[in-house]
Amino acid sequence: MVKRRWSLVAVATSIALAVGPSLSLADPNNGKGQGHGKNQHSQGQHGQGQGHAGGSAGGGHGNPSIDRGYVLDILAGHRSYWSAGPALPPGIQKNLARGKPLPPGIAKKLDGRLLGQLPHYDGYEWMQAGVDLILVAVATGIIYEVLNGALD
Repeated sequence: MVKRRWSLVAVATSIALAVGPSLSLADPNNGKGQGHGKNQHSQGQHGQGQGHAGGSAGGGHGNPSIDRGYVLDILAGHRSYWSAGPALPPGIQKNLARGKPLPPGIAKKLDGRLLGQLPHYDGYEWMQAGVDLILVAVATGIIYEVLNGALD
């Protein structure tokens, strides 16, 4: 009887471990649309399913929908919160692409004042890599979006 209970516990744990991560990725915004908190403008006017950055971000399946124009407008309006970094070497620039892991030591954190203005997506973090603004999945380090030359 004890052996059977341990088998059931092992099966239940295995299922939870296999299904849990996929459920957490299903809706990184927790049903809140594109933004929340201080950034009410992005949620109301640029909600989920609106414009995409370069057409590459999918609004479906709980993925953030990045409005490139809106983000660039924020950067332009808050120029004192960031400074352009040197352009990345071509070999490293080539590795800075959507769906690839963020190369170590490439990106740097943005000023907190700027982060407070940019749209927030649960589970993702905005970073600077050279003159590019990138959105990275915090848990995996996978690049979700690259806004090439946004910080130029």
